[in-house]
Amino acid sequence: MQTIAFAGAGVLTLLGLYGLITSRNCVKIVICFNMMETAALIFLIALGYREGGTIPIIHPERDVYVDPLPHALALTAIVIGASLTALMLAHIARMYEQYKTLNIDRMRRLRG
Repeated sequence: MQTIAFAGAGVLTLLGLYGLITSRNCVKIVICFNMMETAALIFLIALGYREGGTIPIIHPERDVYVDPLPHALALTAIVIGASLTALMLAHIARMYEQYKTLNIDRMRRLRG
């Protein structure tokens, strides 16, 4: 199960990186950034998974526990990622008001 999660995280990271490098549209760049963030979250959550493990609070007599720290860090990363995405989209809206385009190359030409 972890191998599938790690492979999926790797594929999402590569797709997001490819999109960041090749895309000229600001909104598509934000989407690719979010893909890479999701890949990091999948990787982080998969690190905390243990086969047959339970939550330490529910069954304290068991030997195999699921590590709760990566899940807590993932929740924090989700909040930070949502805030960062909102900030990027607000910045893109301001750039669109000024340049009337979402294309990075056109913005550079218009800026002079």
